[in-house]
Amino acid sequence: MRRAALQVRNAADRPRTVVIVLHGGAADGRGRAHRGRPAYLRMMPFLRKPPADTAIWILRYRYRGWNGGAADPVRDLEWALDEAARRHPGVPVILVGHSMGGRTALWGAGAPQVVAVCALAPWIEAGDPVDQLAGRTVLIAHGDRDRITDPHASRRYADAAGRAGANVTYHEVVGDGHGMLRRAGHWHELVRAFVTAQLPRSPAPA
Repeated sequence: MRRAALQVRNAADRPRTVVIVLHGGAADGRGRAHRGRPAYLRMMPFLRKPPADTAIWILRYRYRGWNGGAADPVRDLEWALDEAARRHPGVPVILVGHSMGGRTALWGAGAPQVVAVCALAPWIEAGDPVDQLAGRTVLIAHGDRDRITDPHASRRYADAAGRAGANVTYHEVVGDGHGMLRRAGHWHELVRAFVTAQLPRSPAPA
């Protein structure tokens, strides 16, 4: 039986936060989601220079497709969240996903240890759930030149998530498309700033 895989890029011994990075994929496909695909490689720059005391994981799905009602990457994220709870009990989790990974992050945000979600150019469909985002901090960022996933759908979803009780921000990246390449530095700094802002504050000295 094929299994999902976790690549740990920053193995903090006692992390204050776990960040799970979710790459893109395809609507359908049972082929292996291997590390040589552009969708996987595109997320590598987001793992550089992590904040201190933060464990960074990238999840590699069993399959490269969402596959309709199976929602395969969501099942893989559930497994990864169970691993986070087992390895680092009580430690909050931040989800960062692009495209299909953004959709996966939004769908999987209802797990109790998830505190925040950063969805980059997410794939959104009508009827996608929002209630699981209540109480979470959510950033949805989308390039206004994206022709693969719909920035208008992202904005509508952000509005719906806000009505459902999420602390949500929609950020338009002017002049960039789905690959997040024209303004790569902006995307990378946006994610780093978002993750840093969610980190729990160190307790005050006695």
